[in-house]
Amino acid sequence: MAQGAKRAKAVASHESFLRHAHFRWLKVAIVVSLAIIAAFAASLVLADFRLRHTGSSWFGYISGTLGAGLIVWLACLGIRKRAMTNDAWSLKAWVSAHVYLGLSLIVIATLHTGFQFGWNVHTLAYVLMMLVIMSGVFGIAVYANVPQALSANRGETTQIQMLDNLRMIDRQLHDAGQPLTHDQADIVRLSLNDDAFGGGLIARLTGRYPRCGTRRALAAVRVHPSREVGDGNDALDLVETLLERKRSALARIRKHLRLKALLEIWLHIHVPLTFALIAALFVHIVAVFYYW
Repeated sequence: MAQGAKRAKAVASHESFLRHAHFRWLKVAIVVSLAIIAAFAASLVLADFRLRHTGSSWFGYISGTLGAGLIVWLACLGIRKRAMTNDAWSLKAWVSAHVYLGLSLIVIATLHTGFQFGWNVHTLAYVLMMLVIMSGVFGIAVYANVPQALSANRGETTQIQMLDNLRMIDRQLHDAGQPLTHDQADIVRLSLNDDAFGGGLIARLTGRYPRCGTRRALAAVRVHPSREVGDGNDALDLVETLLERKRSALARIRKHLRLKALLEIWLHIHVPLTFALIAALFVHIVAVFYYW
């Protein structure tokens, strides 16, 4: 019995947050969504199928209270991450609930609106909520795929080790450039003096560095006139080999940085949008109770 319990616990520890407890929170979210749909249908029947001011009806107050409560609770995930536990409300369980109950808000909030939209704070709150959900879906896709890609790209090395290897290649390039002529040494300096990771956020997210000094140096050394007449080929052959190694190392590090940026960039969108949503939600609630 004890061994079986340990085995079940080990399997659970490797289970993703999406599959947590055999999709428990997906089932809860489906039940909640179906209950809201049934309540909305009942409100339509009682109102002779009129959608006017659905938000201020009994259904509107129930769905609105549920939706607002969920939004506030979902926003507490950042606080929950600072408390590590392994019980039924472990971080994995909380994240699983965060994902599926967050998606159920699409049904809850849409029916709460009664499909009545306009240029007002109520629609703004709805739009912000949908943007938060969409950014969250992007985050799910990132966290489901990027860590594995990071591990595959990094192999057995760490980011520090990859950078150390790059610095070692630069030292070898510097030494290999010593016997070269002035114009040949200028080619080596194209790579050595280049900011290999410059270009800003766009370059990091796309992995594209059009002004890469190493790539330009590699192209230049391959077409250098001395290669055609056989003058100094041994030294340039070594430089070409080192530049090719550096190009490969840079590609690996840049991919690593791009994947890490993808893991981080969505939070810089998701979190501010969440705060904006809470602010709009507060104004929406105050306006409803003040005017209606």
